[in-house]
Amino acid sequence: MSQYKELSQEFIEELFLDNEKVLQYVADLKWQEGYVCRKCGHTNFCFGKTYASRRCTRCKTEESATAHTIFHNCKFPINKAFFIAYTVCGGGKEISSYEYADKLELNQMTCWKFRKRIKDRLYKHGKVKDKNPVPIHTILVTEEK
Repeated sequence: MSQYKELSQEFIEELFLDNEKVLQYVADLKWQEGYVCRKCGHTNFCFGKTYASRRCTRCKTEESATAHTIFHNCKFPINKAFFIAYTVCGGGKEISSYEYADKLELNQMTCWKFRKRIKDRLYKHGKVKDKNPVPIHTILVTEEK
């Protein structure tokens, strides 16, 4: 994952606006080294019922692009979650949960909890953001337990 290309500003802005583009981006990151079923280990898949999901052709287990990522069980639009993750990782000026709530039209506590989830992930993986930005792809798809 460390060799994943840096994102252009135009692409980032497109991601902020479109849920499907974020899902496709996360799926591309998650399965960049190929799909492997978590249940049976099979590597062949077909596309699942939801956008950017994969279904194992052997055991028929379906896995969404957000499963086992920072976006797992996220109850608000993924493009808004991506915006929070991007700014926390240093892609933009980090802002308070109140400002996120106003800008994204979400509950302040929702923004605070998701931002804390991201910061906890950064600390857990030793990627503490000092003054240097952390590439967002380093925390998006790491296994969540």
